[in-house]
Amino acid sequence: MIRFLRGIFHPSSDGSAIIETDSGIGFRLNVPANSGLYKKADGDEVSVYTSMQVREDAVNLYGFTSMEDLELFELLITVNGVGAKAGLSVMSTLPPAQLRMAITSGDTASITKANGIGKKTAERIILELKDKVTGSAGFVAEEAGDMETGPVAAGEKEEAVAALTALGYTRNEALSAISKVKGEELTCEDYIRGALKNL
Repeated sequence: MIRFLRGIFHPSSDGSAIIETDSGIGFRLNVPANSGLYKKADGDEVSVYTSMQVREDAVNLYGFTSMEDLELFELLITVNGVGAKAGLSVMSTLPPAQLRMAITSGDTASITKANGIGKKTAERIILELKDKVTGSAGFVAEEAGDMETGPVAAGEKEEAVAALTALGYTRNEALSAISKVKGEELTCEDYIRGALKNL
């Protein structure tokens, strides 16, 4: 199973991207509409965590910028009635931090904003995943009390945590350092710069 790709990023307008590896092979990935990959320029080198889904009529790769996002996607598709397409729709509608918060708080309204997800399916997602998400290293579950600035700030903090862990810090170290950064409407870069002063 293909779990990780590193290569040259080529964006597409149909909700997918091509990752061209050193071997010259281009892998087509389905990625969330809000993926951090779309902040990259055509030709940038990227690293992507992948989930390969095999069906009778197709083999598809789904790509995510962090292992935690990948694990959240794979948790979603364990829910009865939530296939890979629906799981990607949910993650395209709600950034991972907001999705974790919606699951842990029982917010069906936010989850049903995703195409193809009705109220019953949203309730099933919450019922089956609430304990799993709460028990995971999910940023929202751990730091919900530190997110008065709302969902946008939550997303920026989550990206900053991912960046710091990519630099080699543990998630707990990153969370602790970011929680000490004060200010309003901070960007991911602001959180990173501030956190590095606390590490």
